[in-house]
Amino acid sequence: MSRSRVYQWCTWFGEGRTSLNDELKSGRPKTSTNEENTTRVDELIKCDRRTKISEIALKLKIPRSTVHEIVHDFFGYRLPCAGMRKV
Repeated sequence: MSRSRVYQWCTWFGEGRTSLNDELKSGRPKTSTNEENTTRVDELIKCDRRTKISEIALKLKIPRSTVHEIVHDFFGYRLPCAGMRKV
């Protein structure tokens, strides 16, 4: 832990802050990786294991990066030559 972080916390607590948890931030919430989209992506993959991430993104109208995250990180699928398969 850096000294600057400790000094920052001391300042915050001196100003009346009572928690180290992050405060709410403005901005757009992450909504594409939700239960509905993960279910729909899995259904499309199970229907056609040779489908491409870009095709899934077009069908579901969500970003390719989100589909990639769902396919690889959430389900753990890989993309070998023979089509998607679970590792």
